[in-house]
Amino acid sequence: MQDAQITRADELPEDELMLAGNRSCAGCAMSLMYRMALKALGKNTIITVPASCLTVLHGLYHKTSVALNVIHTTFETTAASASGIVAALEVLGLADKITVVGFAGDGGTSDIGIQGLSGAAERNTNFIYACYDNEMYSNTGTQRSGQTPYMAYTTTTPHGKVEHKKNIPMIMLAHNIPYIATTCASYPLDVYAKFKKAKQFKGTRYIHVLAPCPPGWTFPADQTIAIGRLAVKTGIYPLYEIIDGKMFLSKESETFIDPKKRLSVEDYLKKQGRFKHLTQQHIATYQEYINAQWDFINKML
Repeated sequence: MQDAQITRADELPEDELMLAGNRSCAGCAMSLMYRMALKALGKNTIITVPASCLTVLHGLYHKTSVALNVIHTTFETTAASASGIVAALEVLGLADKITVVGFAGDGGTSDIGIQGLSGAAERNTNFIYACYDNEMYSNTGTQRSGQTPYMAYTTTTPHGKVEHKKNIPMIMLAHNIPYIATTCASYPLDVYAKFKKAKQFKGTRYIHVLAPCPPGWTFPADQTIAIGRLAVKTGIYPLYEIIDGKMFLSKESETFIDPKKRLSVEDYLKKQGRFKHLTQQHIATYQEYINAQWDFINKML
């Protein structure tokens, strides 16, 4: 499969499928990611979303902030909704003409929605599933999710979560689906390229997008891009693709296979209020987690 040949922002399609003005927070990484994803997906797309920050972005009936057909579904049913849309398109003979995409947050993916996602992936149902990961239930007041990282403050983990993140991309790898990717809203061209590439495959495709959340993570709204890039440059969030079971590091993360080239994880953690209570031992545990993650990646390459 060929990469989408976009290397500069001025080469992106001019069509704007996310309209001007929406109800997302200032500095919202999800809205930045969504704009790039829609450019890659194009007009012949049907999107389904559960209760989430994305329903807030879309707006209240009868107005919307996107120029596409969007179906809002219940919290746990994104993959089931997408599966139903695919089945309907197959009956109508339109399955090869329209791309079906489920967009859900980390809670709606790794927790309440994982049953439907696993079932669809086991059947290799023909749609793209994208998780925008702001590492908590941001839309309902920043509660802990399966994607909340170690020792992060949330309203339900006031002293910090004691577990590391659930590794959803690796869970999806166990389903033997054809395409898996990680990306980050702070790298818009990478977001565009991976959604564009996902369209080239048939079956269930999964894209995990890190989406820094200023109010939930507690950092200034103008620091969204910088925080996301720190996540990549410290090695805590590697960018990669897995195509038919084979992993490929993205160019933004290739440098950081060398641990000496990674930035200090402390720089990333201390810029976020949700980690203000961390001790040096907690930071050392983070470094051990990063090292173990990259050891695993090295074995997969």
